[in-house]
Amino acid sequence: MIKTNYHLPVLLQPSVTALITDPNGIYVDATFGGGGHSRQILQQLGPQGRLFAFDQDADAVSNVPEDDRFTFIEANFRDIERYLKLYGVTTIHGVLADFGVSSHQFDAKERGFSIRFDGPLDMRMDQTASKSAIDIVNAYSLEELTQLFKLYGEVKGAYRVAEQIVATRQHQKIETTFALIEAVRSLIPERFLNKTLAQIFQAIRIEVNDELSVIKDLLLASARVLASEGRLVCISYHSLEDRLVKHFIREGVFEGAAPQDFYGNRHLPFKKRGGMVAPDAKEIEKNKRARSAKMRIAEKR
Repeated sequence: MIKTNYHLPVLLQPSVTALITDPNGIYVDATFGGGGHSRQILQQLGPQGRLFAFDQDADAVSNVPEDDRFTFIEANFRDIERYLKLYGVTTIHGVLADFGVSSHQFDAKERGFSIRFDGPLDMRMDQTASKSAIDIVNAYSLEELTQLFKLYGEVKGAYRVAEQIVATRQHQKIETTFALIEAVRSLIPERFLNKTLAQIFQAIRIEVNDELSVIKDLLLASARVLASEGRLVCISYHSLEDRLVKHFIREGVFEGAAPQDFYGNRHLPFKKRGGMVAPDAKEIEKNKRARSAKMRIAEKR
Protein backbone atom coordinates (compact mmCIF):
# COMPACT_ATOMS: atom_id res chain seq x y z
CA MET A 1 0.00 0.00 0.00
CA ILE A 2 1.08 3.56 -0.69
CA LYS A 3 1.31 5.70 2.45
CA THR A 4 -0.64 8.68 1.14
CA ASN A 5 -0.54 10.33 4.55
CA TYR A 6 3.26 10.51 4.19
CA HIS A 7 3.34 11.70 0.58
CA LEU A 8 0.89 11.41 -2.30
CA PRO A 9 2.96 10.64 -5.41
CA VAL A 10 2.54 13.07 -8.29
CA LEU A 11 2.01 11.94 -11.90
CA LEU A 12 2.28 8.37 -10.64
CA GLN A 13 1.15 6.33 -13.63
CA PRO A 14 2.51 8.63 -16.39
CA SER A 15 5.97 8.79 -14.79
CA VAL A 16 6.28 5.04 -14.28
CA THR A 17 4.94 4.27 -17.76
CA ALA A 18 7.54 6.66 -19.23
CA LEU A 19 10.32 5.16 -17.11
CA ILE A 20 10.09 1.43 -17.76
CA THR A 21 11.28 0.18 -21.14
CA ASP A 22 12.40 -3.30 -20.00
CA PRO A 23 10.45 -4.99 -17.15
CA ASN A 24 13.55 -6.98 -16.26
CA GLY A 25 15.87 -3.97 -16.25
CA ILE A 26 17.55 -2.05 -13.44
CA TYR A 27 15.96 1.22 -12.29
CA VAL A 28 16.55 4.00 -9.76
CA ASP A 29 13.95 5.93 -7.80
CA ALA A 30 16.13 8.85 -6.78
CA THR A 31 13.56 10.36 -4.39
CA PHE A 32 11.92 7.51 -2.44
CA GLY A 33 9.93 9.54 0.13
CA GLY A 34 6.69 7.71 0.91
CA GLY A 35 7.54 4.98 -1.59
CA GLY A 36 4.59 5.59 -3.90
CA HIS A 37 6.59 5.69 -7.13
CA SER A 38 8.76 2.77 -6.01
CA ARG A 39 5.76 0.54 -5.33
CA GLN A 40 4.28 1.35 -8.70
CA ILE A 41 7.61 0.58 -10.40
CA LEU A 42 7.83 -2.76 -8.58
CA GLN A 43 4.33 -3.64 -9.80
CA GLN A 44 5.53 -3.11 -13.38
CA LEU A 45 8.84 -4.98 -13.04
CA GLY A 46 9.36 -8.61 -13.95
CA PRO A 47 10.97 -11.24 -11.71
CA GLN A 48 14.50 -10.27 -12.84
CA GLY A 49 13.94 -6.53 -12.53
CA ARG A 50 15.73 -4.53 -9.84
CA LEU A 51 14.97 -1.20 -8.20
CA PHE A 52 17.37 0.94 -6.15
CA ALA A 53 15.78 3.78 -4.20
CA PHE A 54 17.55 6.73 -2.58
CA ASP A 55 16.49 9.08 0.21
CA GLN A 56 18.65 11.07 2.61
CA ASP A 57 15.77 11.58 5.07
CA ALA A 58 15.85 8.97 7.82
CA ASP A 59 12.05 9.26 8.19
CA ALA A 60 11.63 7.59 4.78
CA VAL A 61 13.07 4.29 6.03
CA SER A 62 9.72 3.40 7.62
CA ASN A 63 8.14 3.23 4.14
CA VAL A 64 10.51 0.61 2.65
CA PRO A 65 8.60 -2.30 1.03
CA GLU A 66 9.52 -5.93 1.49
CA ASP A 67 10.58 -7.07 -1.94
CA ASP A 68 13.69 -9.03 -2.95
CA ARG A 69 14.00 -6.88 -6.08
CA PHE A 70 14.21 -3.68 -4.02
CA THR A 71 17.23 -2.04 -2.37
CA PHE A 72 16.92 1.10 -0.25
CA ILE A 73 19.96 3.37 0.09
CA GLU A 74 19.85 6.07 2.76
CA ALA A 75 21.91 8.66 0.92
CA ASN A 76 21.68 11.79 -1.20
CA PHE A 77 20.76 11.01 -4.81
CA ARG A 78 23.71 13.07 -6.03
CA ASP A 79 25.83 10.00 -5.18
CA ILE A 80 23.87 7.39 -7.15
CA GLU A 81 26.84 6.44 -9.32
CA ARG A 82 29.09 5.69 -6.36
CA TYR A 83 26.48 3.69 -4.46
CA LEU A 84 25.39 1.69 -7.49
CA LYS A 85 29.01 0.64 -8.02
CA LEU A 86 29.05 -0.72 -4.47
CA TYR A 87 26.28 -3.09 -5.58
CA GLY A 88 28.15 -4.02 -8.75
CA VAL A 89 25.89 -1.94 -11.00
CA THR A 90 27.44 0.30 -13.65
CA THR A 91 24.57 0.52 -16.16
CA ILE A 92 20.86 1.05 -15.55
CA HIS A 93 17.69 1.34 -17.65
CA GLY A 94 15.98 4.30 -16.02
CA VAL A 95 16.08 7.06 -13.39
CA LEU A 96 12.99 8.68 -11.87
CA ALA A 97 13.41 11.84 -9.78
CA ASP A 98 10.50 13.62 -8.09
CA PHE A 99 12.19 16.79 -6.84
CA GLY A 100 11.03 19.08 -4.07
CA VAL A 101 9.76 18.51 -0.55
CA SER A 102 7.57 15.61 0.51
CA SER A 103 4.17 16.18 2.10
CA HIS A 104 5.54 14.58 5.26
CA GLN A 105 8.36 17.13 5.46
CA PHE A 106 5.94 20.02 4.92
CA ASP A 107 3.48 18.70 7.49
CA ALA A 108 6.00 17.90 10.25
CA LYS A 109 6.18 21.22 12.11
CA GLU A 110 9.43 20.25 13.83
CA ARG A 111 11.14 20.13 10.41
CA GLY A 112 10.55 23.87 9.77
CA PHE A 113 9.67 23.62 6.05
CA SER A 114 6.21 25.17 6.17
CA ILE A 115 4.92 28.69 6.77
CA ARG A 116 1.78 27.13 8.31
CA PHE A 117 3.34 25.87 11.53
CA ASP A 118 5.53 27.33 14.23
CA GLY A 119 8.62 25.19 14.60
CA PRO A 120 12.40 25.37 14.67
CA LEU A 121 14.06 26.92 11.62
CA ASP A 122 15.55 23.67 10.37
CA MET A 123 14.67 22.73 6.74
CA ARG A 124 17.31 19.98 6.52
CA MET A 125 16.29 17.05 4.34
CA ASP A 126 19.23 15.16 5.81
CA GLN A 127 18.75 15.63 9.54
CA THR A 128 22.41 14.81 10.21
CA ALA A 129 23.64 17.76 8.09
CA SER A 130 25.52 20.44 10.01
CA LYS A 131 23.95 23.54 8.42
CA SER A 132 20.29 24.41 9.06
CA ALA A 133 18.06 27.35 8.25
CA ILE A 134 18.88 28.90 11.63
CA ASP A 135 22.52 29.20 10.56
CA ILE A 136 21.65 30.87 7.26
CA VAL A 137 19.11 33.33 8.67
CA ASN A 138 21.35 34.38 11.56
CA ALA A 139 24.84 34.22 10.05
CA TYR A 140 24.62 35.18 6.37
CA SER A 141 25.53 38.78 5.54
CA LEU A 142 23.09 41.31 4.12
CA GLU A 143 24.59 40.81 0.65
CA GLU A 144 24.45 37.01 0.90
CA LEU A 145 20.81 37.01 2.02
CA THR A 146 19.86 39.46 -0.72
CA GLN A 147 21.44 37.26 -3.41
CA LEU A 148 19.83 34.19 -1.90
CA PHE A 149 16.33 35.67 -2.04
CA LYS A 150 16.87 37.02 -5.56
CA LEU A 151 18.33 33.85 -7.10
CA TYR A 152 16.50 31.06 -5.29
CA GLY A 153 13.22 32.74 -4.35
CA GLU A 154 12.81 35.41 -7.02
CA VAL A 155 11.59 37.59 -4.15
CA LYS A 156 10.52 41.13 -5.01
CA GLY A 157 12.23 43.58 -2.66
CA ALA A 158 14.88 41.01 -1.77
CA TYR A 159 17.22 43.66 -0.36
CA ARG A 160 14.58 45.07 1.98
CA VAL A 161 13.66 41.58 3.22
CA ALA A 162 17.31 40.77 3.91
CA GLU A 163 17.82 44.14 5.57
CA GLN A 164 14.86 43.54 7.89
CA ILE A 165 16.16 40.10 8.88
CA VAL A 166 19.60 41.52 9.68
CA ALA A 167 18.08 44.32 11.75
CA THR A 168 15.84 41.90 13.68
CA ARG A 169 18.58 39.42 14.54
CA GLN A 170 20.74 42.18 16.04
CA HIS A 171 18.25 42.30 18.91
CA GLN A 172 17.29 38.63 19.12
CA LYS A 173 18.31 35.46 17.31
CA ILE A 174 15.69 34.26 14.83
CA GLU A 175 15.14 30.60 15.71
CA THR A 176 11.61 29.65 14.63
CA THR A 177 9.49 29.80 11.49
CA PHE A 178 7.00 32.23 13.03
CA ALA A 179 9.82 34.46 14.31
CA LEU A 180 11.12 34.73 10.74
CA ILE A 181 7.62 35.46 9.43
CA GLU A 182 7.09 38.18 12.04
CA ALA A 183 10.44 39.73 11.16
CA VAL A 184 9.41 40.36 7.55
CA ARG A 185 5.60 40.52 7.71
CA SER A 186 5.41 44.34 7.85
CA LEU A 187 7.19 44.62 4.48
CA ILE A 188 4.71 42.49 2.55
CA PRO A 189 1.21 43.55 1.39
CA GLU A 190 -1.40 41.19 2.85
CA ARG A 191 -2.58 39.96 -0.55
CA PHE A 192 0.96 38.82 -1.42
CA LEU A 193 1.89 37.55 2.04
CA ASN A 194 1.62 33.78 1.58
CA LYS A 195 3.23 33.82 -1.86
CA THR A 196 6.18 35.95 -0.73
CA LEU A 197 6.70 33.97 2.47
CA ALA A 198 6.71 30.76 0.41
CA GLN A 199 9.37 32.27 -1.87
CA ILE A 200 11.50 33.29 1.13
CA PHE A 201 11.22 29.83 2.67
CA GLN A 202 11.98 28.20 -0.69
CA ALA A 203 15.16 30.25 -1.09
CA ILE A 204 16.42 29.32 2.36
CA ARG A 205 15.51 25.65 1.88
CA ILE A 206 17.36 25.45 -1.44
CA GLU A 207 20.46 26.90 0.20
CA VAL A 208 20.27 24.59 3.24
CA ASN A 209 20.07 21.49 1.05
CA ASP A 210 22.22 22.71 -1.88
CA GLU A 211 19.31 21.57 -4.02
CA LEU A 212 20.28 22.92 -7.44
CA SER A 213 23.83 21.58 -7.27
CA VAL A 214 22.43 18.22 -6.18
CA ILE A 215 20.11 18.14 -9.20
CA LYS A 216 23.02 18.98 -11.50
CA ASP A 217 25.05 16.12 -10.04
CA LEU A 218 22.14 13.71 -10.56
CA LEU A 219 21.64 14.76 -14.19
CA LEU A 220 25.35 14.39 -14.97
CA ALA A 221 25.50 10.99 -13.26
CA SER A 222 22.40 9.84 -15.13
CA ALA A 223 24.09 10.62 -18.43
CA ARG A 224 26.96 8.35 -17.41
CA VAL A 225 25.07 5.37 -15.96
CA LEU A 226 22.05 5.09 -18.25
CA ALA A 227 22.19 2.51 -21.01
CA SER A 228 21.40 3.52 -24.59
CA GLU A 229 17.63 4.14 -24.84
CA GLY A 230 17.40 4.27 -21.03
CA ARG A 231 14.97 6.83 -19.64
CA LEU A 232 15.39 9.89 -17.47
CA VAL A 233 12.12 11.09 -15.91
CA CYS A 234 12.17 14.29 -13.81
CA ILE A 235 9.29 15.96 -11.97
CA SER A 236 10.00 19.58 -10.97
CA TYR A 237 7.99 22.01 -8.84
CA HIS A 238 9.48 25.43 -9.54
CA SER A 239 11.12 27.20 -12.44
CA LEU A 240 14.69 26.88 -11.13
CA GLU A 241 14.47 23.07 -11.12
CA ASP A 242 12.59 22.86 -14.40
CA ARG A 243 14.99 25.17 -16.25
CA LEU A 244 17.96 23.02 -15.22
CA VAL A 245 16.27 19.82 -16.41
CA LYS A 246 14.95 21.32 -19.65
CA HIS A 247 18.27 22.91 -20.63
CA PHE A 248 20.32 19.81 -19.79
CA ILE A 249 18.05 17.56 -21.85
CA ARG A 250 18.28 19.96 -24.80
CA GLU A 251 21.96 20.93 -24.63
CA GLY A 252 23.74 18.45 -22.34
CA VAL A 253 25.06 21.38 -20.28
CA PHE A 254 23.46 23.75 -17.77
CA GLU A 255 24.34 27.05 -19.44
CA GLY A 256 24.85 28.02 -23.04
CA ALA A 257 24.87 25.69 -26.02
CA ALA A 258 26.14 22.14 -26.39
CA PRO A 259 29.84 21.84 -27.27
CA GLN A 260 30.65 21.06 -30.89
CA ASP A 261 33.48 19.12 -32.46
CA PHE A 262 35.69 20.34 -35.32
CA TYR A 263 32.98 19.49 -37.84
CA GLY A 264 30.20 21.27 -35.94
CA ASN A 265 28.58 18.11 -34.61
CA ARG A 266 26.77 18.57 -31.29
CA HIS A 267 27.37 15.72 -28.83
CA LEU A 268 24.21 15.43 -26.77
CA PRO A 269 23.70 12.68 -24.15
CA PHE A 270 19.88 12.77 -24.33
CA LYS A 271 17.03 13.28 -26.72
CA LYS A 272 13.67 14.60 -25.58
CA ARG A 273 10.71 12.22 -25.45
CA GLY A 274 7.47 14.14 -25.92
CA GLY A 275 6.68 17.49 -24.38
CA MET A 276 6.29 18.71 -20.85
CA VAL A 277 3.63 16.78 -18.92
CA ALA A 278 1.52 18.38 -16.19
CA PRO A 279 -1.06 16.84 -13.84
CA ASP A 280 -4.65 16.98 -15.08
CA ALA A 281 -7.46 18.77 -13.25
CA LYS A 282 -8.60 15.54 -11.59
CA GLU A 283 -5.20 14.92 -10.01
CA ILE A 284 -4.85 18.54 -8.88
CA GLU A 285 -8.28 18.34 -7.25
CA LYS A 286 -7.14 15.29 -5.25
CA ASN A 287 -3.67 16.68 -4.50
CA LYS A 288 -3.29 20.49 -4.46
CA ARG A 289 0.50 20.15 -4.18
CA ALA A 290 0.56 18.66 -7.68
CA ARG A 291 -0.57 21.91 -9.33
CA SER A 292 2.95 23.23 -9.97
CA ALA A 293 4.45 19.92 -11.13
CA LYS A 294 6.12 19.61 -14.53
CA MET A 295 7.45 16.31 -15.84
CA ARG A 296 10.06 15.99 -18.56
CA ILE A 297 11.21 12.74 -20.16
CA ALA A 298 14.47 12.06 -21.98
CA GLU A 299 16.06 9.04 -23.62
CA LYS A 300 19.78 8.29 -23.57
CA ARG A 301 21.30 8.36 -27.02
